[in-house]
Amino acid sequence: MKIVDVKASVYEWKGQTVPPQANFCTNAMDLVGSRNDTMASFRFHGWTVVEITTDTGLVGLGNVALAPRIAKVIIDQYLAGLVIGEDPWDYEYLSQRMYRATHAWGRKGVGMAAISAVDIAIWDILGKAVNQPVFKLLGGRTKERIPCYYSKLYRSDLKAMQDEAQTYLNKGFKAFKMRFGYGPAHGQAGVTENLKSVEAIREVIGYENDLMLECYMGWNVDYAKRILPKLERFQPRWLEEPVIADDIEGYAELNRMTSIPISGGEHEFGLYGFQHLLDRKAISVAQYDTNRVGGITMARKINALCEANNVPVIPHAGQMHNYHLTMSTLASPMSEYFPVFDVEIGNELFYYIFAGEPDAVDGYLQLDDHTPGLGLSLKPNLEEQFNILT
Repeated sequence: MKIVDVKASVYEWKGQTVPPQANFCTNAMDLVGSRNDTMASFRFHGWTVVEITTDTGLVGLGNVALAPRIAKVIIDQYLAGLVIGEDPWDYEYLSQRMYRATHAWGRKGVGMAAISAVDIAIWDILGKAVNQPVFKLLGGRTKERIPCYYSKLYRSDLKAMQDEAQTYLNKGFKAFKMRFGYGPAHGQAGVTENLKSVEAIREVIGYENDLMLECYMGWNVDYAKRILPKLERFQPRWLEEPVIADDIEGYAELNRMTSIPISGGEHEFGLYGFQHLLDRKAISVAQYDTNRVGGITMARKINALCEANNVPVIPHAGQMHNYHLTMSTLASPMSEYFPVFDVEIGNELFYYIFAGEPDAVDGYLQLDDHTPGLGLSLKPNLEEQFNILT
């Protein structure tokens, strides 16, 4: 079996979007200030889909959400030629080839994300080639079903947040993640607002359910050190991305000082990036995203690395490329889960482009033992909702 074609297409949403809201979610732009929506640069209303075809007629699907137009150029001009004519079963060789050929400029960020999309498509081919789901190729089923946490509690009116949490508590979820709306730029008043929001969600879900807190890189070490002692009484399962991804020493300092596990890795890339985080004991929970970190080939190495360091892996954003890895390793105890929703941040686009994503039932996800590959297909009539660049 040989790869004969690599096609990268950008799907840009042309439908309605939820308007930006003030203090929706802290983020890395808050500290430099903006007259406009500081989340604007973190919203993505486009997606790159990769279709890899083999000489046997099999087609594998991969995807990347970061900087989709740039990712398409990288795939078309730099990566496609490295894999065309090659055997997809040589996935380690192909992963290394892409990583090393682009190393001068591509080892982090959109370069690695583009590699991820190609690698994911290759694994989809491998599953289809042997009529097995990808998780069976990665080690098989390590759990009867995947526990998942509800992850769409962005900062809004506190009563609305409580109602949303109650709705999904009633649907059987036992773990919830909420976002902070305030950071250093908002002073002590913002600290008070943050504490109010955590208290409001705890009032609904109680202490018998897990609560996770996300900062999305919107704080700094000084602010985090001031607020962390105040958050400990709420017993969060983790505090996510308190500082920007490059401040690894900041992560390490915070992880040492608090009883709250510090999580991160959504914006880290590759095996060596996670080795650095673990060496510095900077995180207590690892949160790579398979369509950023280097694909399935790279993610399974990171799983092994984290398992040896007793750091659980809970991938970012849910989605099938992550679910197959979570199902196949004891290093990963649960998955993030977003329900199908109106397009807002951009994560939602995955559900508008692909069919096959499982719905959570009673706070759990299930993967089918008999659906080959990733189990995804492109939905029909996508041109009605997307501008498609090929």
